[in-house]
Amino acid sequence: MANDIGNRDPEVFPAPDELDVRRDAHRHVAFGFGVHQCLGQPLARMELQVAYGTLYKRIPTLALATEFEKIPFKHDGQVYGVYELPVTW
Repeated sequence: MANDIGNRDPEVFPAPDELDVRRDAHRHVAFGFGVHQCLGQPLARMELQVAYGTLYKRIPTLALATEFEKIPFKHDGQVYGVYELPVTW
């Protein structure tokens, strides 16, 4: 599966190219689907909730230190992401 194109259907996910942490993404395929669902999904979800919740409470002014368009995204590997993410607070 090409991870960089998963969850990009605009009929299912409004504005799929925008990061929206409040989005109702109940039909995403980030952890697989059905019998192919990741066994570590509950742990990963809990870790993300704790990490992001703690981060935003401790550093409420956290923001990008550059324009979004200048962030270098990875398109050359198995996992989609960024090469670097400059932030400020």
